[in-house]
Amino acid sequence: MSSLIAKRYVRALLKDQSIDKVADLYNDIKQIASAYADEKFLSIISSSEVSIDAKIDLIVSFVDKNNDQLKNLIKILANNKRLDIIPNIADELKKEIAILKNSYEGVVYTNIKLNENDLESIQDKFAKKFNITLALTQNICDYDGIKVDIEGLGVEIGFSKERLKSQMIEHILKAV
Repeated sequence: MSSLIAKRYVRALLKDQSIDKVADLYNDIKQIASAYADEKFLSIISSSEVSIDAKIDLIVSFVDKNNDQLKNLIKILANNKRLDIIPNIADELKKEIAILKNSYEGVVYTNIKLNENDLESIQDKFAKKFNITLALTQNICDYDGIKVDIEGLGVEIGFSKERLKSQMIEHILKAV
């Protein structure tokens, strides 16, 4: 639900703005959103004893720049009691910037470390296939195979040894 509300705010932020201004705003909001990992910060933001103006001042203090658009956004969020969706706004802004720049980030999940050439090869092939700029990182986990996840595009492609094995057995049993 909060991501739907965040999308409305992001749409308003993107209206009639250049990509550079939106990227600067995203960096500021991302910096503010990082504070939401701290329990003390969350208790201050959710406290009814702290005034709205004090909350606004606290949130704006995380950013060095004097950005009126950001201050107005924080004021609107505070007055509507929606300060808790700032991390969602940061996520939605990141997705929208990726769409505007046609530049995405993805993750390759494997149980072994891929060398740089293999990772670049996968990255280049996906970038060419989808006609995008792509940056892949690797996550070494217990996935028995390889899976590529490009979140902004909604693409997830995987190859699992276990799945291949079960499909081969199923195919052989059907042939008999």
